[in-house]
Amino acid sequence: MKTIFKAILVSTLLWSAYTGQAQQQAMFTQYMFNQLALNPAYTGIHEGISTSFLARHQWAGFEGAPKTQTFSIHSPIKYRNIALGGILINDEIGVTHQFGASLSYAYRISVTQRSKLSFGLQASIHQYKADFTENMNNDPNLASQNINDLSPNAGAGIMWYSDRFYVGFSVPQLINHSVSGGLDVPIDPNTGNELDADAQLIRHYFASAGYVFELNRHLKLKPNVLFKWVEGAPLQVDLNANFLINELLWLGVSYRSFDSFDALIQLQLTPSLQIGYAYDFYTTTDLSRVNSGSHELMINYVFNLKSDRIVTPRYF
Repeated sequence: MKTIFKAILVSTLLWSAYTGQAQQQAMFTQYMFNQLALNPAYTGIHEGISTSFLARHQWAGFEGAPKTQTFSIHSPIKYRNIALGGILINDEIGVTHQFGASLSYAYRISVTQRSKLSFGLQASIHQYKADFTENMNNDPNLASQNINDLSPNAGAGIMWYSDRFYVGFSVPQLINHSVSGGLDVPIDPNTGNELDADAQLIRHYFASAGYVFELNRHLKLKPNVLFKWVEGAPLQVDLNANFLINELLWLGVSYRSFDSFDALIQLQLTPSLQIGYAYDFYTTTDLSRVNSGSHELMINYVFNLKSDRIVTPRYF
């Protein structure tokens, strides 16, 4: 019975993502430490060559659960107001596989002595694959249903930030895209009419903000909020609070609406090197019965562009 329940649940989740009724952008619990995947205006926010690797395994113990890996690099251009960057994202769920590669450009204007306003643009290419023959004994009938779609896209964003706060808005995928596969057209059991069987990759909107409060010389508090909206799905909100102890250890908790409660830990091993781990320990949906949480590992490193400048620890 449990196996049947899992199969039905996986099918429901896949169909939900396939028809565009759910969030399609890869999701990260530690987004506040690397927002390049969400906002191209984040490009060059650190005064150095910033690199980041992230691996996420969602709903551990659940067959076909999402797995995501990302690598990003971005940097300001010396003596200019521009910054360049790039990111690779690999995302898998069930029989579907998405790969994306993006290049980002940001132009930054000084607003005050300590804050900048950044305008970002992004060009990307996305591959969407669905292999329905996987683990199905290579049934030739299923092979005809496979999908392999490649599409370009573009994104834009704006961010106002300093070393103590940030406020941003972005649309990383401006172009809606319909993936036409070889799927048999499903029939509405109520009307007998054919339903739209195309996968819809739909425009997403993100708004984010964060601030660092200095509680005393040993302790800082950094609350963050992220709003995510896509047509056909309810507004999703991520609320987060991180405490920084002695500029060395981050401890935090998060809540993602309609999804999970999370715990975070980050170690600032050196001014340049940061390692973080997040555990989504409680799922607020029916999935809580068939998974043991989600795990996420992040490694950030900033290469100093100026040998005479000390790299300061990352707050964002």
